[in-house]
Amino acid sequence: MTEIALSKDKALSFAKSIIHWQKLYGRHNLPWQVNPTPYRIWVSEIMLQQTQATTVIPYFERFMDSFPNLKALASAPIDSVLHHWSGLGYYARARNLHKTAQVLIKEHQGKFPATPDELVQLAGIGQSTAGAICSFSLNTRGVILDGNVKRVLCRFFGISGWPGASEQRKLLWTVSDQLTPQKSHASYNQGMMDLGASCCTRTKPDCVKCPLLDECYAFNNKKVKQLPTPKPKLSRPVKEKLFLVLTKKPNQVLLLKRPPTGLWGGLWSFPEFDCIEDLHAFCKNHVLTPGKKGTFGKSLLHQFTHYTLSARPYYINGDYRLTSSTDSDSQVLWYDSTTPQKVGISTLVMKLLIHSTTDKKARNNEQADILQKI
Repeated sequence: MTEIALSKDKALSFAKSIIHWQKLYGRHNLPWQVNPTPYRIWVSEIMLQQTQATTVIPYFERFMDSFPNLKALASAPIDSVLHHWSGLGYYARARNLHKTAQVLIKEHQGKFPATPDELVQLAGIGQSTAGAICSFSLNTRGVILDGNVKRVLCRFFGISGWPGASEQRKLLWTVSDQLTPQKSHASYNQGMMDLGASCCTRTKPDCVKCPLLDECYAFNNKKVKQLPTPKPKLSRPVKEKLFLVLTKKPNQVLLLKRPPTGLWGGLWSFPEFDCIEDLHAFCKNHVLTPGKKGTFGKSLLHQFTHYTLSARPYYINGDYRLTSSTDSDSQVLWYDSTTPQKVGISTLVMKLLIHSTTDKKARNNEQADILQKI
């Protein structure tokens, strides 16, 4: 399928159905819908990438409490920004937020550009995010195409093929652009997202409540379960890594700061190794220990987009020593889970921190305590 015949009357009828449905059944009280400034919409849209709204809401509220405006975010230390992102994943989003906030303050007088074409020039802002910022906060027409919108369009028009493929993505953008009205575009865009989130869901869609039911290709052809076409499954390799859990005091473990880019860029993590020989070499150079050997813990599996990480902790008691000019105190942190510092840590590191707790009676409540304090 390379094109869809879509008359102006059909596009207008489609949009009216969505706008009317949204008014009656859509979401109207999400935190970012209250005082929808460009800043608040931008942060929410970045958080909502690859993440459901129910997960995002508490993160968004904490983020706004600490960084209520663009200036506050731009002037904040990156450690603080990543701390507020801990557990949300895809940490490049947080780094790009921080970078773009600084650019907007320095080069745009603290104001967001008014068009999608200008917005997409900023780090971390794609075409759909730019459309949302324009439509929801700047009152200018913007086209969106998030996962919910893709699902609705694929089912209604019978668009087969993985939506992330080049041909399908181009077609979906064309259709979405044709359907987005010049007026009431904010209500339409919100309605499309709400319909996909609450009615035209990925599994167990509630088709009988859909305003598009009568003309939906997938429903009328019994292909709701087949559309959208799933992403082709690829074999996901398993990578094994060793993580050194160096304990100096009860519940106090060593974390090192990772480089600013790449996987978990800018976050704090346990020293990581490909093999036991490298770990032993590191210990020989950096760990002051009374000669006691370490012990292996149970491996933890962590899923990334393209591979599965098997992380096996190696526990040892001792102290850390600096050995070179490139090694500095600013890159070393003794993390205490009972009074955690406000820095960025990944979900995997959080799990390892829980398992490293020396007080066995506290382990059952440790995860909840850490999550509440970060």
